[in-house]
Amino acid sequence: MIVSLIIIFSFGYLLIALEHNIKLNKTASALITGTLCWAIYIVASENKELVSEQLSHHLAEISQILFFLMGAMTIVELIDAHDGFDIVKNQINTKNNKRLLWVMAGLSFFLSAVIDNLTTAIVMVSILRKVIKDREQRLLFIGIMIICANAGGAWSPIGDVTTTMLWIKGQVSAPAVITKVFVPSLVCVLVPLLYYQFKLPKQDISQQDARNFEPNPDGKKMLILGISILLLVPVFKTVTHLPPYMGILLGLGLVWVFSEIIHSNKDDERRRPLSVAHALSRIDTASILFFLGILLAVGALEATHILANFADFLNNSVGNLDIIAMIIGAASSVVDNVPLLAAAQNMYSLAQYPMDSQLWLLLAYTTGTGGSILIIGSAAGVAAMGMEDISFTWYLRRISVLALFGFLAGAVTFLALNG
Repeated sequence: MIVSLIIIFSFGYLLIALEHNIKLNKTASALITGTLCWAIYIVASENKELVSEQLSHHLAEISQILFFLMGAMTIVELIDAHDGFDIVKNQINTKNNKRLLWVMAGLSFFLSAVIDNLTTAIVMVSILRKVIKDREQRLLFIGIMIICANAGGAWSPIGDVTTTMLWIKGQVSAPAVITKVFVPSLVCVLVPLLYYQFKLPKQDISQQDARNFEPNPDGKKMLILGISILLLVPVFKTVTHLPPYMGILLGLGLVWVFSEIIHSNKDDERRRPLSVAHALSRIDTASILFFLGILLAVGALEATHILANFADFLNNSVGNLDIIAMIIGAASSVVDNVPLLAAAQNMYSLAQYPMDSQLWLLLAYTTGTGGSILIIGSAAGVAAMGMEDISFTWYLRRISVLALFGFLAGAVTFLALNG
């Protein structure tokens, strides 16, 4: 049974990693892998009732992550439906290329801490399409924005799926991940920014033709409300001690009520695209199902003690947990960071490494930022790759080395501050 589980999981993992090469959506691979792992486990087990109880236990944990992501995605979609992010776009008016680089980097870094790195990447690409006409220059800016978006998501409990997973499972607290991962994440983005500060020749940006912008009168209200609710979720958890998904569901309910009130005088045709029901139909359901599949598969490996044995192997062969965390982070540039972190979460117990231990905080940093090393290593990179048709080799030549140096510099900074 153990060998069969390892083979099924490894093959499924390979299909996920090669998603773009074999043209098979990773969600399908994850769902099949997760289901088959539990099917093999229960068929081979003599105690079917125990396996069913273990599955129910893991599903209860997984559902917290899924409900949280669903609520957060819906709020962000509703902001976008009201053109709330266009307000941000139209505040960018500098023509100096170096100044624009820093403005966009800062916006990416802090925005991704609130609305997640994937949405931030999409917003940044949309802004850069508007303000930079020259394609090569635009691609360079987008490459830096990918690094900034991933680093910004790493230090916030709601900014990156991996950090959110650690937070929901009680391995990191919001105050600790913000205070201890912020500076290393900042160092991670400063390396490429300082390089191009001296490397880029100073010049005015060749901008796209100006377009008339008619702001949605409700866009600003929805932007402020949505961002405020996302920021208050960690506060809600701290005050009530309820799981984070309860806070995001409360927030979603409040946004729903607000949207119904402000659109109460519109007819059905005008209300529909601005409703929460419509936003729910537009969220990335495939990603949510991907998390479900891969977390089920990892849960099967934990239930059969495969992950605990693998942790013992790593401890015996590598020994240093800091190096192990950095290896996991660097590996996330090749394969998806969600299953990597999910495996790492279950390899080590909270009894051995309690909340806010250095291991969990370093994993938050490495899995959040390591995906920037290759363009296929993060959702932000893949989104930008699709929107601007960025080639793997172009990113490898122009951005990857800087991303790697930034990743290592941030890790060294983390160890120096917390070691």
